Amino acid sequence: MKARTETSEACDLRFGQVGLACVRVRRVDAAALRDELERRVHAAPQMFARAAVVLDLSHLLNLPDDGSVDALLEAVRSAGMLPVGLAYGTSETEALAKRLGLPLIAKFRAAYEPVSGGAAMPPTAEPARRNQPAPPEPILSTPTAGRAQGAQLHAGSVRSGQQVYARERDLIVTGAIANGAEVIADGNIHVYGGLRGRAMAGAQGDEKARIFVSDFRAELVAIAGHYRVFEQIPDDLEGQSVQCWLEGEKLLIAKL
Repeated sequence: MKARTETSEACDLRFGQVGLACVRVRRVDAAALRDELERRVHAAPQMFARAAVVLDLSHLLNLPDDGSVDALLEAVRSAGMLPVGLAYGTSETEALAKRLGLPLIAKFRAAYEPVSGGAAMPPTAEPARRNQPAPPEPILSTPTAGRAQGAQLHAGSVRSGQQVYARERDLIVTGAIANGAEVIADGNIHVYGGLRGRAMAGAQGDEKARIFVSDFRAELVAIAGHYRVFEQIPDDLEGQSVQCWLEGEKLLIAKL
């Protein structure tokens, strides 16, 4: 009798929508960076402790040297976060990433303009999400008729650990979004059930995107990378129908 030969592959490799926080460095000061991030982690440990982050150097007038960037990366680690790469930028950034053995995260590409030798405009940032042992694969729901690509409809609830992502369109969710679940859209988000998890609109940088919720009890809401985390919902907003929008860099929430 012949022995059965095992022919299974060693692993599967897939790309998916993975939530990353973007740490946008405004000055080369490792100690100040560590202190600021420590405050963020202490304020919302469930959201930021051991969160995967991308280091964005595009706001600096000059690209730091390798030693300075190493110090910034160590500051991120000391604060309790995990740096996983650099935001995609110029060819110099790419060379720096290669020397440091880090990947470039293209989703955080900065928009560079040839002003005074190449000053950088702010890149779009993807909202932070709670660190999980294994990132859930996104659920691609049914598109509905509407604008350019139509809104994406998710009929029913989103369970804890699930993620629904509407690429380049609005997202409509007819059910509830549980604690530990998240919904992401490049456009607006409409939630007709209760929001207990996380909702992130304008994921590719659309600052005009809005979030509409029928029953507000969120862990986090974000628009174009600007977020608010809730350890406790304010009494005047809990359970209310609300809308969220950006005014400058401030994320506002008001009852409908």
